[in-house]
Amino acid sequence: MTDSTKDTQRQAALDYHEFPKPGKLEIRATKPLANGRDLSRAYSPGVAEACLEIKENAAHASRYTARGNLVAVVSNGSAVLGLGNIGALASKPVMEGKAVLFKNFANIDCFDIEVDETDPEKLADIVCALGPTFGAINLEDIKAPDCFIVEDICRERMNIPVFHDDQHGTAIVVGAAATNALRVAQKSFEDIKIVSTGGGAAGIACLNMLVKLGVKRENIWLCDIHGLVYEGRAKDMNPQKAAFAQASDLRTLDQVIDNADLFLGLSGPNVLKPEMVAKMSDQPIIFALANPTPEIMPEAAREVAPNAIIATGRSDFPNQVNNVLCFPFIFRGALDVGATEINDDMKIACVEGIAELARATTSAEAAAAYQGEQLTFGADYLIPKPFDPRLVGVVSAAVAKAAMESGVATRPIKDLDEYVETLNQSVFKSALLMRPVFEAARTASRKIVFSEGEDERVLRATQAILEETTEKPILIGRPEVVERRCDRLGLTVRPGKDFDIVNPENDPRYRDYWQTYHKIRARDGVTPDIARAIMRTNSTAIGAVMVHRGEADSLICGTIGEYRWHLDYVNQVLGDDVYSPHGALSLMIMEDGPLFIADTHVWSLPSPENLAIVAQGAARHARRFGVEPRIAFCSQSQFGNQKEGSGKRLRDAIALLDLRDTDFEYEGEMNVDAALEPEVCARLLPDSRLSGPANVLIFGHADAASATRNILKAKADAIAVGPILMGMGNRAHVVTPSITARGLLNMAAIAGTPVANYG
Repeated sequence: MTDSTKDTQRQAALDYHEFPKPGKLEIRATKPLANGRDLSRAYSPGVAEACLEIKENAAHASRYTARGNLVAVVSNGSAVLGLGNIGALASKPVMEGKAVLFKNFANIDCFDIEVDETDPEKLADIVCALGPTFGAINLEDIKAPDCFIVEDICRERMNIPVFHDDQHGTAIVVGAAATNALRVAQKSFEDIKIVSTGGGAAGIACLNMLVKLGVKRENIWLCDIHGLVYEGRAKDMNPQKAAFAQASDLRTLDQVIDNADLFLGLSGPNVLKPEMVAKMSDQPIIFALANPTPEIMPEAAREVAPNAIIATGRSDFPNQVNNVLCFPFIFRGALDVGATEINDDMKIACVEGIAELARATTSAEAAAAYQGEQLTFGADYLIPKPFDPRLVGVVSAAVAKAAMESGVATRPIKDLDEYVETLNQSVFKSALLMRPVFEAARTASRKIVFSEGEDERVLRATQAILEETTEKPILIGRPEVVERRCDRLGLTVRPGKDFDIVNPENDPRYRDYWQTYHKIRARDGVTPDIARAIMRTNSTAIGAVMVHRGEADSLICGTIGEYRWHLDYVNQVLGDDVYSPHGALSLMIMEDGPLFIADTHVWSLPSPENLAIVAQGAARHARRFGVEPRIAFCSQSQFGNQKEGSGKRLRDAIALLDLRDTDFEYEGEMNVDAALEPEVCARLLPDSRLSGPANVLIFGHADAASATRNILKAKADAIAVGPILMGMGNRAHVVTPSITARGLLNMAAIAGTPVANYG
């Protein structure tokens, strides 16, 4: 790597931390605070009620406050990454980053706490004093042996999980990788010889974990910077190292490496030489985990042992041992059952869960995030990737189960299968991008009517809407059916109590509704008898009439049936000279960011004018999500090389936009790869108007747009938000039958945005 490249990367990292606002964290409220009533509940006098409940029963702190989902990442900066003792303040970027990982991977709220205290007992006192604030403590980057002292004191005095991730997180992931490496090599823990370099916190914890997994202590040879840890050695010793001292006359790594099955390196660069690898057993297992330069580079090891099984701490080689595979999910499981500690059973459950997941078929999302890598279980795929979405379900559930079975869970989970389903929901991918939409929706309490109110997804979304937003859902359905299904699903919401319901079989407004519908459609051949029948059987038409009459602010329909059928009724009732469907915009949330696609459902063969209006609407909507639009008009034609077909219509649409006062980037017509890959675009059209990869794709055929949307969903495991119906003033949205409960919640937030904010 050249000095210029290093400088560029360094500046990019600094810019990432500084802009658009310093740091990587901020605090956001989870409850509305829009009026005096909210204020009186959030603070005085209402807050006193929660205080008294907690005073009466300390367990209620997890019920009435964020404590049950709040972790502290605590460090004194004495052993930060490979930077060493840089002090508490300089460690803050690392601790903030840890907090971000907690939130993004496991939806755990986290405060980073940097403490300027080097005395381990005093540091432990400070941490223990923080107990009332947090549901768990993550100790981080504290040098050995101080970390052992701090953790032991805190574990003894605190009744919440205390976990030093440098020790146990590394040990768990190493344990999972070792479990699978031995399976590939057809060896067992009980029979192997281990040679380890590094007597620090992580190294000792890894060895302790391997002993718990079945390795015989007498088969472990620990070396540090001074050579073998042997009985009687006085230099640089502590009780943790002494536990692995060997009664031997051997003194160097080179002397003890003979016939070793597993090398475990947590020390420094180039410690393990190729000639040492040659002395190891057949198909040696080499975990060279020093960063950024491992104890031996993989290619050097394979020169003397071509069948070696190798893991490193780096992302540019297979089998990266990364603590993020462990800590978010072990804390998720521990917090969810109210564990009083993270014990050995929970750690081993975490090991087994991670190892098991690597042996399973790779998820489409993980494959999309790591294109080009072979993600099939074997020597080069011992542990799953951090972006495998199944980690939270598999690992957290295993940890929660182990906590309950070992007796440290204060809030046992009754239904583990339901818990796993909850963990596997796609909320984490969509939450960050949807945040500005949810915040805009909280500025008003809009009434949202769901036409398919008996659908399970609608019922689950209704529960979430009432918990997470200020919106007022209205469901169209039979009350007894809705009541029964809410009960069966274990939902706490009930019709008539928590939300309004319209019963198409027996509603006092029936006459008003059919007469309203007849008045709107009388000149289109709709007789009173037809209007009566439709208002008994067509829930989409009922919902549209409610919006027309002002009894609801927006309609969401389409969880069953065909899109155009629903759209026809929406347009019949709500379309007029001001409002008409302009296009359907789908937001696809993928690992590398959002991608908007239009028009997916409204126009089969859009005209140039349709396309221009779709582009303008898409630009407005992209900004609602905090995305600055870069629009590409996509076709088989590329920059005029095909004179007819969709290419011509797209070129005409661009010509129309050129005449209008636009404030967004657009380019085309072009192939999708040119739209998404700036290098391709620059090669084809050096003076392109796009400043980066397109994030809005507009197609000249609905078939192309819809196919792209569905391929991304099916094969890239992208999360779909929408389709968003443009042109109807946010008065109606038609979804698709594949939508999830979380997708309906997202659509409710979009529908809940006041029209003045809608654009």
